[in-house]
Amino acid sequence: MKVYKHISWIAVFCWMAIIFYLSHQPGSVSSQLSSGIVAALLSVFEGVVSQLDMNIESFHTFVRKNAHFFAYFILGLLSLNAWKSSGVRGVKQLMLGFGISVLYAITDEVHQLFIKGRSGEIRDVLIDSGGVGLSVIFQVIFGKLWILQKEKTIKRNLK
Repeated sequence: MKVYKHISWIAVFCWMAIIFYLSHQPGSVSSQLSSGIVAALLSVFEGVVSQLDMNIESFHTFVRKNAHFFAYFILGLLSLNAWKSSGVRGVKQLMLGFGISVLYAITDEVHQLFIKGRSGEIRDVLIDSGGVGLSVIFQVIFGKLWILQKEKTIKRNLK
């Protein structure tokens, strides 16, 4: 179990490193990367986007902000798992997982203030926090479902 604990924390720090790497790119490089992703998504979903009458710039913003949301959703899941593997459970696990992830989101936006062509935005911290919040909700829901399933299995085995 000790190995799993270490792997869990390594996964958290590796994901933070990926976020840092992407945030450290100058604005022009980051924009090119997201423009390439938008172009690929547009080719796949062009029928849906054209029916929504969405312009490319709006779609680009939508993709960038969702990237924030999902990056921090994953960080939240990894952080919650790492705390759990360290023996922290319940509300304390949820608070620490949420707190560490949101604190990292804040430091990430501050970091971007020092990168050419980038800016730190409170809106992005709120989007990131929403992703982390959803990971906490998932943890609570799936944790309760897991407990219910275990109870059903125990009751079934006792019969």
